[in-house]
Amino acid sequence: MTTMTIEERFLALPTTAVSDATGGHTNVAANIKPIADHLKIAGRALTVRLPDGENGAVLEAISKANKGDILVIDAKGNTNRAVAGDFVMQLAQGVGVQGFVVDGVIRDLAAARAINFPVFSLGTTVAAGNKHGGGTVGVPVSVGGVVVNTGDIIVGDIDGVIVVPAADAEKIAAGAEAKVAKDEAREQEALANGEASIRAYLAKVVK
Repeated sequence: MTTMTIEERFLALPTTAVSDATGGHTNVAANIKPIADHLKIAGRALTVRLPDGENGAVLEAISKANKGDILVIDAKGNTNRAVAGDFVMQLAQGVGVQGFVVDGVIRDLAAARAINFPVFSLGTTVAAGNKHGGGTVGVPVSVGGVVVNTGDIIVGDIDGVIVVPAADAEKIAAGAEAKVAKDEAREQEALANGEASIRAYLAKVVK
C-alpha cells in the first residue's frame, strides 16, 4: 500500500474541511481568488516579499524552488502592477512550481488560463511590474492578512486559500479528514431517503 504524502492528503481535501480543522484562524482574505474555478493547489510555500510595484525577486524564487512548491508572494496588495505574466508563469511551470498565491495582481489572464497554471490573486492588470531591484525570498510574509513562512503548507481551491503551519500539518490533515468523514455520514443519514430522512434528521437536531 502506497502512503500518501502530506501534500497529497491536503490536495484530496476541500479547503472548507481544512478551515474547520484549523478553526478558521489562517484563512487568507476572501478577495484572493483563483483565476479559474477548477484550480486546486496543495504544497509547500516558498515566500517572496516584494517592494511596492516590483517583481524582480519572483524570478529568483523560481530559480530556488523545489518541484511542487507554491510561490507565496507578498506584493503589499498592489493592484496597479503585475507580479507576473504568462512568460514568468511558464518559467515557473517548467521547473515544477505548482502555482502562485499573490497578495497583488497578475497579467495575461487568458494565457495563464490556457497553460492551466494555478494562480490565486487579487485580480489582473495590464501593467508590468517594475524591475528596479529589491525583494527577498524565503522570509516571513503577510498574504491576505495571514503570516506565511517558507515550508508552511498552502491549500487552495474555489472556496479560498488556507495556510497550514508546517508544525501543525499532520494534526490539521487528520482533523480535516475526520471532518470529511463526519460530513459524509451526516449526509448519508439525512439525505438517504428523501423527505422522510430529512425530516427525521431535522427533528433530531432542531430543539
